[in-house]
Amino acid sequence: MPQVELSAGVIEYQDTGGTGPVLVLLHGLLMDGTVWRHVVAELGASHRCIVPTLPLGSHREPMRPDADLSMRGIAELVGALIDKLGLHDITLVLNDWGGAILLVTASPAERIKRLVITSCEAFDNVPPGLAARMAVMAAWVPGGLTVAMQQLRLRFMRRSALVFGEMSKRPIRPDVMDAWFRPVLADCGVRRDLKKYLRNAKEAKRDLMEATERLRAFERPTLIAWASEDRLMPPDHGRRLAALMPRARLVEIKDSYTLIPEDQPVALASALSQFIAET
Repeated sequence: MPQVELSAGVIEYQDTGGTGPVLVLLHGLLMDGTVWRHVVAELGASHRCIVPTLPLGSHREPMRPDADLSMRGIAELVGALIDKLGLHDITLVLNDWGGAILLVTASPAERIKRLVITSCEAFDNVPPGLAARMAVMAAWVPGGLTVAMQQLRLRFMRRSALVFGEMSKRPIRPDVMDAWFRPVLADCGVRRDLKKYLRNAKEAKRDLMEATERLRAFERPTLIAWASEDRLMPPDHGRRLAALMPRARLVEIKDSYTLIPEDQPVALASALSQFIAET
């Protein structure tokens, strides 16, 4: 994968190339850009898809020890990546991790032409769900995060309600999940980065609440694509966002949990391409 060096460290990313509309697709905690692989397969021929791997636990190269890996810090890292790659008029696509809302509300308008929010953290929903709250608690116990992450070696645990069972209705390929969890299991630097992020949960909730309210002033076209059966990101949050934002449209996607790119990639890709074409 190509890499770009930023002030916080090295970020890997996928770039499908091409001259079509540019999409920057962001993922959540303890996964990487491959969560978008099915959507990219649908859109890659007609759109330029850029899919970074953020330092949220599945990155293969640890960040610098002094890197700011709070929610705000990682949002700024996304902005730095966009600038470094010379991207303009992008469609920014969020799933699961809502930290990029902080970027949207602080970013110059010319950087982001459209916004797509698919089932992700918003308002006060940080950390979302029992598993995330337990991970935050483990991050404050000496050695606790190391012990908690060791459970991810067991494939049946990954599909439990405490891990990914409430995030996707359909089993994610074992080799894909192996790649997601390998860095945090094998590299103490990656665990250090994840711990820094988790320990910032209180500030992240405050920052996200403030940023979500500031979306009232975001006047670019916005698509809210929310899983109607989501167990972690309340469907009402999708409706509230659509009512909050001046140029938002809402699409509720059936038969899916939070990870719509895994559960309903064709439906999501269709909604994305139609939204881009119409705006």
